[in-house]
Amino acid sequence: LQDNRIQRDASSDSRSTVRPCWPQSRARIMNKIATSHEDLIHDAQLDYYGKRLATCSSDRTIKIYDVFEGGERKQVADLTGHEGPVWQVAWAHPKFGNVLASCSYDRSVIVWKEVAHGQWQTIYKYSSHTQSVNSIAWSPPEHGLCLACASSDGTVSVLVHNVDDTWAECNFQAHKTGCNAVSWAPAFAAGAMAATGTPAQLQEKRLVTGGCDRDRSVLIWRYTERETWEAEPTQPDKVHTDWVRDVAWAPSLGSSEAMIASCSQDKKVVIWTQDASGAWNYKELAFNCVLWRVSWSVTGNILAVSGGDNLVTLWKQNVLGDWEQVGQLSEESNTTQN
Repeated sequence: LQDNRIQRDASSDSRSTVRPCWPQSRARIMNKIATSHEDLIHDAQLDYYGKRLATCSSDRTIKIYDVFEGGERKQVADLTGHEGPVWQVAWAHPKFGNVLASCSYDRSVIVWKEVAHGQWQTIYKYSSHTQSVNSIAWSPPEHGLCLACASSDGTVSVLVHNVDDTWAECNFQAHKTGCNAVSWAPAFAAGAMAATGTPAQLQEKRLVTGGCDRDRSVLIWRYTERETWEAEPTQPDKVHTDWVRDVAWAPSLGSSEAMIASCSQDKKVVIWTQDASGAWNYKELAFNCVLWRVSWSVTGNILAVSGGDNLVTLWKQNVLGDWEQVGQLSEESNTTQN
């Protein structure tokens, strides 16, 4: 993200050393979307159908765009209500309507809903965190309309919409020195959707968080029958040596194991897989810059990584279980391997 513009693509060893394998000759032009933001853009998210784009900025605003066939975009809404930089936006599943959440340095989370085309209103505001809210994530729709919020105060809040249009709030201490990222586990176990013969069983709610703790910076949480969030007994090892900036739980379609990616200021991506015993194994991908975000493809078999070098690299696991770079996106061009 540069100059108030956002970019969009137009078209069993525990450790591993990774080499890029993308061909330099394959290139396509990337679209640039001019915005009316007056400061740095921190996040840009397409909705479930790819027809709406939401952006947020240090200028304290959120902007909504209609995205048309052929790449045309039109701004249709400008949302104001935060009193500080807006770090992230997140679209809810369309079964709940056009619902968008945002989080900010002002310690608040706002849930917005479109009541008519281009007309949005605040349907809920949460202001109980004592420091910046850095990350938000909607649960799989099978769990209802639930929003997890990670804060610099070290806590995670889970906000649940009730049938009577009220919201239930649950807050728990996740990290001692701040929580930077949160992500939900899939609603169904890895590989369950591909199995035949019996319907897939809905899993209990689980979260992964990333923080600044020196002892354990990636933690797994489970919602219990006592209606509380508790740390799972088996946790990932301490691998990162600096702040974890993002975590992403992979969709369950592309793997037979639960899989999580984390990235850090230590210039590493760690890919975690949980085996049948419940233990978390990992492989590291080394980079030459600080890393900010990780994101999985819809099927969970391709990982996108963005960092301080202004590049987005794409990674895929080969038949030997090693992770290979299969693409790269930059402002100038993108290259992919077929």
